[in-house]
Amino acid sequence: MATSRSPSPAPDEGTLVRALRAGDAAAYEDFVRKFCEPMLAVAGRVLRHDEDARDAVQDAFLNAYKAIGRFDGRSSLNTWLHRIVVNAALMKLRSRRRKPERSIEDLLPHFSDDEHQIDPPARWTDRLADGVFRRELRDAVRAAIDRLPEIYRTVLLLRDIEQLDTDETARLLGTSLAVVKTRLHRARQALRTLLDPQLREPSA
Repeated sequence: MATSRSPSPAPDEGTLVRALRAGDAAAYEDFVRKFCEPMLAVAGRVLRHDEDARDAVQDAFLNAYKAIGRFDGRSSLNTWLHRIVVNAALMKLRSRRRKPERSIEDLLPHFSDDEHQIDPPARWTDRLADGVFRRELRDAVRAAIDRLPEIYRTVLLLRDIEQLDTDETARLLGTSLAVVKTRLHRARQALRTLLDPQLREPSA
């Protein structure tokens, strides 16, 4: 009687890299299967459009396959591919036709002539232990990030969500460290303003 065969275990990273360098088509399928879903999530956060995200990830996998000979192993394969996907998504983002965006100034703190903040932020709720509230908050944060002007949204995503350092963010965006730091600070301030209605403690 024939017995069903269990699926072959996934190759370890070193074996996978060597097979990719040798041009093994099956290894490329394993590579895509292993990383496709998380990398689609990365591209989707940057691009906010499923079709664009799929195109960016497809480009990234092809670029990674061509560049696998330069993978030096100093980072994990996941980290190396993550950078390639982020770069592909940013290139896709730059190719879009720019639309007029809301100014971020309305979302930043405002100060009176005596340098006191007008409408300072209220104390935020301590309901973070509530699982339902945390899920609602996660959705609110994603929606608020999407409301930021593109240049600020992108910096916030790369630094706070994708966890790239300031140097890498500046390189990918083709700008200076100072610009990245300024935009990130302003993006965080604006994000707090957008989240304040959901998070402030109800008045007594």
